[in-house]
Amino acid sequence: MWKEFFYYTKSERRVLLLLLLIACVLLVLLVLRRWKLPVSPVPLSDSAQIDSFLLTLEERDSIRMKRYEKSLPLPVVLKTFDPNTADSLSLRQLGLPSYVVRNILRYRAKGGVFRNADSFSKIYGLTSEQFAELKPYIVIADVYKPSMYDTSAVRIKEDTMPQVMKYPVGTVIDLNKADTASLKCVPGIGSGIARMIVAYRERLGGFYSVSQLQEIAYVDTSMNKWFRVDGEVLRKLSVNESSLEKLRNHPYMNFYKAKVIVEYRRKRGKIKSLSQLSMFEEFTEKDLERLAPYFLFE
Repeated sequence: MWKEFFYYTKSERRVLLLLLLIACVLLVLLVLRRWKLPVSPVPLSDSAQIDSFLLTLEERDSIRMKRYEKSLPLPVVLKTFDPNTADSLSLRQLGLPSYVVRNILRYRAKGGVFRNADSFSKIYGLTSEQFAELKPYIVIADVYKPSMYDTSAVRIKEDTMPQVMKYPVGTVIDLNKADTASLKCVPGIGSGIARMIVAYRERLGGFYSVSQLQEIAYVDTSMNKWFRVDGEVLRKLSVNESSLEKLRNHPYMNFYKAKVIVEYRRKRGKIKSLSQLSMFEEFTEKDLERLAPYFLFE
C-alpha cells in the first residue's frame, strides 16, 4: 500500500527532482548572502568625508547656539555713561536698540561730538522716552564740553591769560603757512579747531583749495573768507613708491584703494596716470579729482 503512495511516474520524478534542485540552489544563495557575503570596507576618503560632515553639523549647531544667545535680550542696567566714549556693549546694556547704537558709533566715527546731554537726543532713532530715561545718567567729560570747542570766541580766563586778539575784517592769511597761533586770531576759531586744521593739513600734504576746510568738523563756509592758498606747495604722494600703510593714511584714500594700487604694482608694474586708476571700481570720478593734485607718478 505504502509503495503505491510513494509511487511516481518517470515524468513526475523529473519534475520533483527539478523542484528540489531549485529549492537547494535558492537555499544556498540565501545562506551565502546572509553569512558569507564580504562586507566592503568604507574607503578612507569616504570616512574622512563622513567625519568632516559630522564636524560641520557640530559647527552649525554651535553657530546657531551663538546666534540664539546673541538674540537674547541683554539685561538693562542703567548707569552713568559718556556717549562720546561708551562702547557698543555698554550702550546696548542701557536698553538701546542695536540700530540706535550703530547710529551713535557712526556719528562718532565721522568726528561727531556730544557736547552736552541734550545733543544726545538728536541721534536718529532715539525716542523721546528713551532719552528721558537715560538723560539723568549722561555724563560728559570736560574735554568734550562746549568750552573746548567754542567756535564763536576763545574763552580764556582774564585773570590767568591775556585775551587773544582777533584779526580785523578784511584780513586774509595763507592757509598752508598759518600756524595755530595765527589761526586762533581768526574770528570763530579757537585752539581746538586750530589744532584740527593743522593736523588735517599735515595728513593731506597741504591745501589746494580753501573749500577743503569744510572737510574738517565745525568749520563752516563763513570762515573761508579769512584764507587764501598761495601757489602749489603740496607734498606729493608717490603712487609707485609709497607703502600700503602710507597710501591708506591719506584722507582721500582707504585700505581698499591702497590695496588696489599695491596689487596692480605687484602684478603689472608702475602706474603711469590717473586714467589707469579710473578702471577700478574703488575709485570714483570724485576720488580721482580730489587725489589728482596729490598723486605723483614717476
